[in-house]
Amino acid sequence: MQTLHPTRRVFMLQATVACLACPAVPAQANPVDEASETAVALGYKHDTTKVDAAKFPKHQASQHCANCQFWQAKPTEAWSSCAMFGRKAQVAKNGWCNAWVKAPG
Repeated sequence: MQTLHPTRRVFMLQATVACLACPAVPAQANPVDEASETAVALGYKHDTTKVDAAKFPKHQASQHCANCQFWQAKPTEAWSSCAMFGRKAQVAKNGWCNAWVKAPG
């Protein structure tokens, strides 16, 4: 009886094909808790239209997380990491906080 020993090249080809056949699973968002200490300190809201204008007079309706320099994803993504909240928690595309700074460009 003959034992088959696939070559490394065959194994790598098979592994690549197997990986390509797997469906892409989108990353689950881990939203910032608006009640967390950091979010409250920064006035973060998932929806920029819910920001208290009296408390944050510099806020403008055109400001949102996806056009802030701290947004770390493509502007079209619904959720992203933010430098203000660390890598684990994510902010909403249409969110806002007091640390908002216009993204360059």
